[in-house]
Amino acid sequence: MNWLIYPIAFAEEEMPGNFTNPAAVKEVLSGKRTVANAAWWGFNQEDSTDALQGAINSGASKVIVPYTGSAWIVRPINLVSNLELIFEPGVVVIAKKGEFRGKNDCLFSAVGKKNIVLRGYGATLKMQKNDYMSSDYSKSEFRYILAFRICSEIKVLGLTLKDSGGDGIFVGTQWTNRRTCRNILIKDCICDNNYRQGISITCAENLLIENCILKNTNGTGPSAGIDLEPSFPEEKMVNVVVNNCISENNNGPGFLVYLAKLSKKSEDVSILFVNCHVKGGRGTGIHIGPARDEGPKGLVEFRNCTIEDIDYSGTYIYDKSSTGPLLQFNNCKWYNVGVKGVYPKSQTSIPFYFLSRDKSVTKKMGGVEFTDCYVYDEKNRPIMLFEELNSICGIFNIKGIINVESTFTPKVDLGSKTGDIELKINKLSPSKHSEVPDLPDPKMRGDTP
Repeated sequence: MNWLIYPIAFAEEEMPGNFTNPAAVKEVLSGKRTVANAAWWGFNQEDSTDALQGAINSGASKVIVPYTGSAWIVRPINLVSNLELIFEPGVVVIAKKGEFRGKNDCLFSAVGKKNIVLRGYGATLKMQKNDYMSSDYSKSEFRYILAFRICSEIKVLGLTLKDSGGDGIFVGTQWTNRRTCRNILIKDCICDNNYRQGISITCAENLLIENCILKNTNGTGPSAGIDLEPSFPEEKMVNVVVNNCISENNNGPGFLVYLAKLSKKSEDVSILFVNCHVKGGRGTGIHIGPARDEGPKGLVEFRNCTIEDIDYSGTYIYDKSSTGPLLQFNNCKWYNVGVKGVYPKSQTSIPFYFLSRDKSVTKKMGGVEFTDCYVYDEKNRPIMLFEELNSICGIFNIKGIINVESTFTPKVDLGSKTGDIELKINKLSPSKHSEVPDLPDPKMRGDTP
């Protein structure tokens, strides 16, 4: 995929002003103009739905949402194919209060569309989260800000997406149509204070989430920064890359990979998190599972990632088959994780916590490799613990090297039923090298026009 992004400039004569302009609208509808200003359709401070939807439906290849000094207040908006929708810096699009009564009402939706660019450096898309959580609304976790279902060739660039009644961004299929979303780029975005997830991906091939911040997710579970979670066996998680992203202060996992619904007939998964940072979460840092014995093969890799200041386990892995997708951690670091609770009263305070919950999912847990990984820990506890609730399956195929910097002797407790364990723990003395590295470069995100 070619993710090059070019600046857009418009000649002055192309954009005659941010006011109602029937003549310009007529030229757009006739095809004489290919660039449209949504205000030409009649900006209204009380409700600009008709203006914005009219511009989107006009056939213009580019639609500008101009800064008018007032928010664009709208009801649900439907996107169309072959559209570049450009939000000027300072623009705020807000879900109209009292609307969005439907459980699946989203701020912007696209179903079966292609070739869409949403560009909005310095712009904000906002819903009314607190309203949807009240008794005045039917309970739902599906009121997304952006929803793309069975879509392809999609780019979302530079937007801040906040206060949804579901996810900041959702990418996936429909209940009645499992066609894969393909060639998706989400770049330089901020997802803040969303109800269910910052970003949810249920089915995608060739998807890149890059240079994004996912923060303050809270309201209903999983409350993750990013959730990769197929819902049906025929859905895909192929060539999915999360690069240079920060997941911060979420109620749930920083990053969640949930593959329980995939089967042996599903395509092999290929997921990569690279140069990512999980910080200050009130849940777990990285959350993996389940991945069934009867599930797919493939690879889930975390490369050059850092997990820091997490309330519970730095990495929580449950019901993951040793014969399923290989889970790799390469040059990853864990600082000050599992800060809530004291072992053994709170097992979820362990930096690496493996749990077998259901023997019908897997008869042997495991399939994890570590390369050049570091744990910085000042608690007297195992750095890795395996437990079983309702099954006796054991843990297998755990390999690699973990360097532990601590004043205590590092301990690992994997129980008595193990196999193919080639895990080496190196104890390092505390030093200045345990300082947390800088966060990924924040430039060119949604808060920077």
